[in-house]
Amino acid sequence: MAVSLDDIRAAREVVASSGVVRHTPLLESRTLSERAGAIVRLKAEGLQHTGSFKVRGAVNRMAALSPAERERGVIAASAGNHAQGVAVAARAAGVRATVVMSATAPLAKVQATRDYGAEVVLAGDSYDDARAEAARLRDGRGLVEVPAYDDPLIVAGQGTVGLEILDDMPDVALLVVPVGGGGLAAGIAIAAKSQRPDVRVVGVQAEAAPGVARSLAARRIQHVATRPTLADGIAVGGPGEVTFPLLARYLDDLVLVDDDDIAEAMVLLLERAKLVVEGAGAAGVAALLAGRIDPRGEPTAIVLSGGNVDINMLARVVEHGLSRAGRYCRLRIAIDDRPGQLAVIARIIGEHGANILSVAHQRFGVDLPVGRVEAVVLLEVRDHAHGDAVAAALRNAGFGVTRE
Repeated sequence: MAVSLDDIRAAREVVASSGVVRHTPLLESRTLSERAGAIVRLKAEGLQHTGSFKVRGAVNRMAALSPAERERGVIAASAGNHAQGVAVAARAAGVRATVVMSATAPLAKVQATRDYGAEVVLAGDSYDDARAEAARLRDGRGLVEVPAYDDPLIVAGQGTVGLEILDDMPDVALLVVPVGGGGLAAGIAIAAKSQRPDVRVVGVQAEAAPGVARSLAARRIQHVATRPTLADGIAVGGPGEVTFPLLARYLDDLVLVDDDDIAEAMVLLLERAKLVVEGAGAAGVAALLAGRIDPRGEPTAIVLSGGNVDINMLARVVEHGLSRAGRYCRLRIAIDDRPGQLAVIARIIGEHGANILSVAHQRFGVDLPVGRVEAVVLLEVRDHAHGDAVAAALRNAGFGVTRE
């Protein structure tokens, strides 16, 4: 195998002395523990200086550069988080860095990378497009490539997350890790299973980017065209030559989650754990909430791999996640066209503890008979059952109600 426990332990010494990598906390979540029927702790890598785990591998790779390579400078392709990790690691090492990102990369990640001192080049619409442009620039400028995941030093650096988890939670029985190209999952799995072979390691991918899942099923590397997803940080076409055999050997299982699952997880983490987590980082929690993973009542650690999410995107995710969780309820209510009807509706809604967010009053339409109007009411409720109870109360009062 290309990476060993000794490699990861050596990487720990490198990242610990770098001054730019933190030992992130492992936070217990009472909400998730109650839902899972097991102790669940969250490895908050979003609290890293760069907002993700990627700086670990970048620092370890940068430390291995020769004096001649340092003089030439480095280049990396990234969906966003690796870009920031490379930029920070390069600045700390006094090395020039060029980073190629897709034109669809979140603006927050692009600007942060520039702020950390790297030259940013935007190319194409996907990580694979960015990687192709990075290869062209590497050859043309004579730069040293710092891969996002397919490099033994990168994998070893990411594996330091696993060492920290075992240090802080010696009884952990299940590790849940987001998977893009596989560097983080491979590193953590090696770190854990080399010391505790009984620990289960489960990877989680976005349904829109199932390259590793397809590869494991086919027992050979498969590259897929990724679709747009909230989990842009793991929207990678497939594993690499280094990561694939490691994943095949060490992963116990790999599951898929969709964007609705991810949005719900992001909202729960924000509301209950007070953690801002990006889509890729929330994939493990999404798998737990969606029932894709069974902790079997055993101590569980879920890696929240990053927290770099655009504020505008976060606002949209919150609204979508609340709707999916049943916290928003939209009702179409048929009303007799006479005074006082909206007041009656508002009173019933208030009596049942729901909050009116908006009302649209429609008087004209081909589906509306003479003497009838329609109100579309958006409510804030506790959950799906609460919304159903409000709708039932309105029906009992004689209103025609359709829940959307």
